[in-house]
Amino acid sequence: MARSKKKNRNYGFGIVGCGMISEFQGKAIQAMQGGHLECVYSRSEKNARRRGKQFGVPWYTDYKKFLLHSGLDIVTVCTPSGAHVDPCVKAAEAKKHVICEKPLEVTLARCDAIINACRKNRVMLGGVFPSRFSGATCRIKEEIDKGRLGRLTVGDAVIKWYRTQEYYDSGAWRGTWELDGGGALMNQSIHTIDLLQWFMGPVTHIIAYADCLIHKRIEVEDAAAAVLRFKNGGIGTITGTTAAFPGLPRKVQVSGEHGTIFLEDSFITKWEFQKSKPYDKTVRKKYGKKQGGRKAAGAADPSAIDFTPHQKQFSNFVNALNGREKLLVDGKEARKAVEMILAIYKSAHTGKTVSLPLKQPPPRKSFK
Repeated sequence: MARSKKKNRNYGFGIVGCGMISEFQGKAIQAMQGGHLECVYSRSEKNARRRGKQFGVPWYTDYKKFLLHSGLDIVTVCTPSGAHVDPCVKAAEAKKHVICEKPLEVTLARCDAIINACRKNRVMLGGVFPSRFSGATCRIKEEIDKGRLGRLTVGDAVIKWYRTQEYYDSGAWRGTWELDGGGALMNQSIHTIDLLQWFMGPVTHIIAYADCLIHKRIEVEDAAAAVLRFKNGGIGTITGTTAAFPGLPRKVQVSGEHGTIFLEDSFITKWEFQKSKPYDKTVRKKYGKKQGGRKAAGAADPSAIDFTPHQKQFSNFVNALNGREKLLVDGKEARKAVEMILAIYKSAHTGKTVSLPLKQPPPRKSFK
């Protein structure tokens, strides 16, 4: 007798916060299988109505009513970074599964509050790191996990992006410790920092510099550089800025005793090993950078981002709920990059090497 196939449930999504990123999320949910957009919420009636009308779904300005919406299964939080904990915890208490945009929160205590609330209420928690879901990054991770690079020796992340003064002036929360949680690292570079630690493994020590070099009326850094020691003994660096005109492609470079892989945006620009494999040429052709390819995503314009990686991550979340895949970015995973960035801030403020796990939070002093 043939085994019956497990039926996939179709989950209803609700978006919290109707700013720029909510549009990417809405498009990603519309395009995915296994999920659909049910409703949106914002404290701003104007924003809620606009996004609800765009996607043809009910909109709310009352969060309690939003959580009571019939058919709502998954709440995805797109509020400013330092305003994640409250909607996430309340959604968990309402027995809704939670997906939270990066960073999970701006302090480790708040990250842990979200993780614990979801665990207590037995709902699934996912942190949004769509960069892990591009074809190139998945291929790189697969090769590293197979051990093809041998012992990993050096890993570097370079994010030389640009944001205008108008960008920071466009929202009162931008560039503040309370709601942005940091600057070029916590807001823009966190995706690439997450990739670096995903490839290289945990970090044990960090020493760093950070400063605000060109932007005005912000409390946080627009440039930072750090040297890292990884648990596997390897070393590495992070350079992140929003003060590099005109904004350049982000890079992650990983080297080991048997090979080197370079990633530039979502393209593999170096794929070299001591011993070649039959598929190497195919990988270079499939993921290599094409002549006249698209500009660096998000390097100067935060709206110039492809929603497809969000779609893939949401699909992974739904498939995990249906028991068909492992959840690739849970709360614990989403917390790692936040801890690294907070350690960089602490080192920059104190001038000392900081060890991880981080025992004390960094001071929230202006970099000006």
